[in-house]
Amino acid sequence: MTLTPAPEPVVPRPGPEVRPTAIGPRSPESPHGPDAGPGPGPDAGPGPGPGPDAGRGPLLPRAVCEAALTALLLFLIVTAVRWLVGPDPGAAAARPAVLGAVVGTLLALFMMSPPGRCSGGHLNPAVSLALWRLGVFPGREVVPYAVAQLTGSLFGVWCAGLVWGPVTARPPVRHASVRADPAWGDAAVLAAEAGVLAGSTLMLAVLLASPGGRRVLPYAVGLTTALVIGVLGPLSGGSANPARQFGPALLAGDTGRLWVYVLGPALGAVLGAWLAGRTGLRRPAR
Repeated sequence: MTLTPAPEPVVPRPGPEVRPTAIGPRSPESPHGPDAGPGPGPDAGPGPGPGPDAGRGPLLPRAVCEAALTALLLFLIVTAVRWLVGPDPGAAAARPAVLGAVVGTLLALFMMSPPGRCSGGHLNPAVSLALWRLGVFPGREVVPYAVAQLTGSLFGVWCAGLVWGPVTARPPVRHASVRADPAWGDAAVLAAEAGVLAGSTLMLAVLLASPGGRRVLPYAVGLTTALVIGVLGPLSGGSANPARQFGPALLAGDTGRLWVYVLGPALGAVLGAWLAGRTGLRRPAR
């Protein structure tokens, strides 16, 4: 009689535990913990910056996206100003509205683009500051983001000068550097810039606190920007973004009021976040 050895028992290999759920097997545990989501989905809004997933992923790729998007934004702004400023004085009254519509549309598109979803699509150091004070963006990344945005601003304006030639440096284009009405003093421009960012920060707080707020966030930001440029452009300059004025002012040698266009939005971001905290809209700081 030939004896056949009994088969060895099958010992399962160690591996990630797979637990059943109501709709199928659960994926392996995330290294961030059992409650960590898989990342922003198609309806997660414009990116990690204005949401609870802020700061996930390496900082360098996100900062590069901010720099690239800001550079492209400033390049297109200079291009728009170069072609809007024409010899027809009768169309001068419509230029701020047209420029506002162009910039607002670009911002919304950039926020929804893949690079915008990667970085959060801030494109504005004051927005990064505001999101930090609202508790949805890491404070340690505000300075790297601001450096990337300001660098992108300078690079975008410089590229526009290379493409369009000396006309961008001469009046009335002047690298698209914004200027306030002569009747507006430094204090008035500072108050206008701060007020715009304070209101924008409150808008961000409301949208981030609502269930579907992040879906409409790019459109709200684009519309707000268009209105600010169209209404305040002929008065205070309507910048509301330190990166918007940084590159143009440096290359145009128009730095006399640059501190106003940098400090005003920063103060407004802090003020708006403080008001959001007083009204219970600000999330807990991280």
